[in-house]
Amino acid sequence: MEPDVIHVQALPHWALQVEFADGTSGKVQFQKSHFTGVFKALLDPEIFNRVQIEGGAVTWPGNVDLAPDAMYQAIKTHGEWVLS
Repeated sequence: MEPDVIHVQALPHWALQVEFADGTSGKVQFQKSHFTGVFKALLDPEIFNRVQIEGGAVTWPGNVDLAPDAMYQAIKTHGEWVLS
């Protein structure tokens, strides 16, 4: 089981800065092609900026969340997770 996300901050151009409980930190970068299905609502900057942490995971209103295990592995390995 991967560490919980303890900090998240929305950045310009549909990116996030995240930090995990073990001190690992990095960037999550959304590509426009990822904004389909449940993620389409995040194209609205007002909604995207309402990012929060719930149960150790990155979430938004409307039950939108990111897989913390995949995020952790990508950031641990590459320093960022690019969602395309």
